[in-house]
Amino acid sequence: MLLTTTPTIEGHPIKEYHGIVTAETIIGANALRDIAASIRDFFGGRSGSYEEVLIKAKETALSELSERAAKMGANAVVGIDLDYETVGQSNSMLMVVASGTAVSI
Repeated sequence: MLLTTTPTIEGHPIKEYHGIVTAETIIGANALRDIAASIRDFFGGRSGSYEEVLIKAKETALSELSERAAKMGANAVVGIDLDYETVGQSNSMLMVVASGTAVSI
């Protein structure tokens, strides 16, 4: 499955449009990550544990997007957009939504 943020794929004409495809994932960050992030926020620096959560959530959403597109008969998804939001009572969970157009090339 070819996934791209561009609306077309150079050298591969789109033969059929299957429709909009979306995937969502919600992942929680645990208390230890929150404590470590608070310390890094105070002293400065990157939060590797939160970056890992972001990467995992994005990869999960894209994998789900690919599976859903395949079920529609597509072999590519073009125009992919990724949106990130925090959710939950204390905004301790991260939601990643991936959307695009399922196509056959």
